[in-house]
Amino acid sequence: MIERETFSAGIVGIGGYLPQEVVTNEMLAARLDTSQEWIQTRTGIVERRKAANSEATSDLAIEAGLRALRSAGNPKVQALVLATTTPDHRCPATAPRVASQLGLGQIPAFDISAVCSGFIYAMSVAVAFVNSNQFETVLVVAAEKFTTLVDNDDRNTACLFGDGAGAVVVSKVPFGSHGQILATSIKSDGALENLIKVNGGGSKYPFTPTNNASLLRSDYYLSMLGQEVFSAAVTSMSSSVNDILSIVGWHREEVNWLVGHQANKRILNLLCKSLEIPPDKACIHLDQAGNTAGASIPLALVAKCGQFKKGDKMILTSFGGGATWGALAMTWSDTPIIEQLLQ
Repeated sequence: MIERETFSAGIVGIGGYLPQEVVTNEMLAARLDTSQEWIQTRTGIVERRKAANSEATSDLAIEAGLRALRSAGNPKVQALVLATTTPDHRCPATAPRVASQLGLGQIPAFDISAVCSGFIYAMSVAVAFVNSNQFETVLVVAAEKFTTLVDNDDRNTACLFGDGAGAVVVSKVPFGSHGQILATSIKSDGALENLIKVNGGGSKYPFTPTNNASLLRSDYYLSMLGQEVFSAAVTSMSSSVNDILSIVGWHREEVNWLVGHQANKRILNLLCKSLEIPPDKACIHLDQAGNTAGASIPLALVAKCGQFKKGDKMILTSFGGGATWGALAMTWSDTPIIEQLLQ
């Protein structure tokens, strides 16, 4: 076993899964008051994926988890952290089912709900587990069937979101080796809870036979204050990235890749401008998958891994409902961890 002074948490495996059904901008334009050009110009999205009615969030998570475990050589996992906004049920949590179906035994498994920041939050927990020597290997999965929260008749949200799952295996690696996670930073501000919200279905406005008639159609679906979200996302992610750069002692010129939450290409462009990082260093995958909420960052890593080089310095950052935000600094591993993952 690696001694505490000589190891650090690092990524040793990665996997992703996108459902088979493709929803193009042209398909949306045919039934909404919009056009293919309007969607792509405003968001950068060309297509997104939609899970089948028979697929639950756990099914997406299991597939991504299997692929991440295979890429890591099927190590013994001591804990599983699942980031999701769309659990299979309000009760119980989805993570124990995922762990069971993956054959991981009676390990601790739990959900984290931080919306689009879920992956960064889950990674912070996993890194703390490993660095504190509580667990040697943790599977982190971010899975979303986000289309279940979207009103298909709402142009402002139906064009944005897709379904998918990404997973990474976090384990002990020699200190200073490639793949090491150097630092994480997470924050929240509940005063911004109305920026991104599904009003009904929780304990405040539960869906019950007696009160459903009093709820509005909009209570069942995601609502966003678009301009406010746009501004808060750029400001918050910029702040997180600057915090992380200060923690790890990197100059922004040293950063090889900025992997931001894949919500909107204009947000990523403004983030790069705010940070004075060239836009060609921004990892872009939203054109092919849309906004997959918590799953967007690991899916982007999987999709673009062929462009990364061993030792590349990477900053991951996100902003989501809550409001929540955060960032993570890591180097890219030289471990052969990638297979064909997205189909």
